[in-house]
Amino acid sequence: MREKAIFAGGCFWCMIQPFDQQPGIHAIVSGYTGGHVPNPTYEQVKSHSTGHTEAVEIEFDPAIISYEALVEIYWQQTDPTDALGQFEDRGDNYRPVIFYQNEQQKKIAEKSKAALENSGRFKEAIVTTIEPAVTFYPAEEYHQDFYKKDPERYEDAHQVRGEFLKENWESTL
Repeated sequence: MREKAIFAGGCFWCMIQPFDQQPGIHAIVSGYTGGHVPNPTYEQVKSHSTGHTEAVEIEFDPAIISYEALVEIYWQQTDPTDALGQFEDRGDNYRPVIFYQNEQQKKIAEKSKAALENSGRFKEAIVTTIEPAVTFYPAEEYHQDFYKKDPERYEDAHQVRGEFLKENWESTL
């Protein structure tokens, strides 16, 4: 039986590839969630007027890859100390959030966040929020699998993120 996980960690372009390469992942969709406008467009979300954040919705087989493993991959793609965006992407539409589907996912995310807080890896507080999942709206087609469609632009967008991740997560990547 397949399950879904939703993660927000800045630009959704940079959130697909790390999950896409894992066994047990059946689909990853870039989209918007957490806002108050039905069926928002990229332009609306980018205007900071809808309350949405860019996120990825991952359909996975928990018999092959666990939700715990997905949460660990998630942490290693974000700056969990920056509530105002991620890397060069600034604003509430880029805030880091784990959106849980059920109480089990909530407990797993909270336990993982507590472990990261207690690890001493970061000097600043871990500010990533853990929130109940709400309606997820797929982004426009040109945003889907962006790293495959436009690898040069993806690399440009990923450069600052990649430097941070290497510096802060290299021992676990």
